[in-house]
Amino acid sequence: MCAAFAAPPPPQPPSRRGEGTGRVRVYGGIFLFLLRRARHRHRSHHAQPGYSRETMLLFHISLPFLPNPPSVVGLDAVLSLMFQERQKRNPSFLPVPTALAQVDREKIYQWINELSSPETRENALLELSKKRESVPDLAPMLWHSFGTIAALLQEIVNIYPSINPPTLTAHQSNRVCNALALLQCVASHPETRSAFLAAHIPLFLYPFLHTVSKTRPFEYLRLTSLGVIGALVKTDEQEVINFLLTTEIIPLCLRIMESGSELSKTVATFILQKILLDDTGLAYICQTYERFSHVAMILGKMVLQLSKEPSARLLKHVVRCYLRLSDNPRAREALRQCLPDQLKDTTFAQVLKDDTTTKRWLAQLVKNLQEGQVTDPRGIPLPPQ
Repeated sequence: MCAAFAAPPPPQPPSRRGEGTGRVRVYGGIFLFLLRRARHRHRSHHAQPGYSRETMLLFHISLPFLPNPPSVVGLDAVLSLMFQERQKRNPSFLPVPTALAQVDREKIYQWINELSSPETRENALLELSKKRESVPDLAPMLWHSFGTIAALLQEIVNIYPSINPPTLTAHQSNRVCNALALLQCVASHPETRSAFLAAHIPLFLYPFLHTVSKTRPFEYLRLTSLGVIGALVKTDEQEVINFLLTTEIIPLCLRIMESGSELSKTVATFILQKILLDDTGLAYICQTYERFSHVAMILGKMVLQLSKEPSARLLKHVVRCYLRLSDNPRAREALRQCLPDQLKDTTFAQVLKDDTTTKRWLAQLVKNLQEGQVTDPRGIPLPPQ
């Protein structure tokens, strides 16, 4: 069984500083961050003032995994070597991120440790979700610490019984959304994204996208779940698109685009747009008439709705989806017949008054549909020869 899915260990009584290093549980991917706490004025590998017991423990744990261990075993040498190895894999890596230095890192480690205990998990979820933007390497810390991902998945699975029948409360929704926010952090980080996909963790979110209840707790749950998928597609990586195309994400997004709130519609349309912008995604959607017609039908309904309740942000994504579809020859032919009239006349002129980008996309869309079109003397479009 994958370590990420292992059941979290039974809760342990809180340890006090100095009781022993055997109680340290947040190790693995976090040891590098604890090592950074060391003071460079000490050269001996023996415990001295200035090194915490946790730091020294993780220092010794790390030695067997270091390539070409230094002949003079010193914490400074280990730190230097580990920074070098990290920078080889990630040239933009900074040894001591400024943002991380501004956060009480001891609290971060404590909250991660508390995720494994049901009694302390709720507060830890709340606090870590607040800090996810200010701690650049929070994602690797979450992914590599023992029992953390299993605890986050447990939070998600615990909500399933409240989906059908729809009995989800605001408190339940807030709690699971804090867990989803941490998963979004893992999904968006370059060092954990591939492992996140390999574990098929996005599939745990799909039951939330299937919900149709319009109450605030469910809307918040859908929106946060879409945010995790949005964080994946925002990277424009082929690996992400390939994974999503093996799942039901396109029909799920189309359902939300048709009946969700404006914000949920916007995020769902953004996900569809990102899939279309990838050549593989465009080919997939245009491969069969059924797939294309479903997408075109939902986009058409959205245009009609936007003509009654304008939203410049949502319209921008809809126009970009249409423009990308027009890059496919078969889809272009079909769009000549089914493109909504509202995109051909001045219906959205006032909405797009200050949006030069969307106006340019719309003009390019109309131009693409006109190119190669033959017209008879009566002005009736004829199919190209």
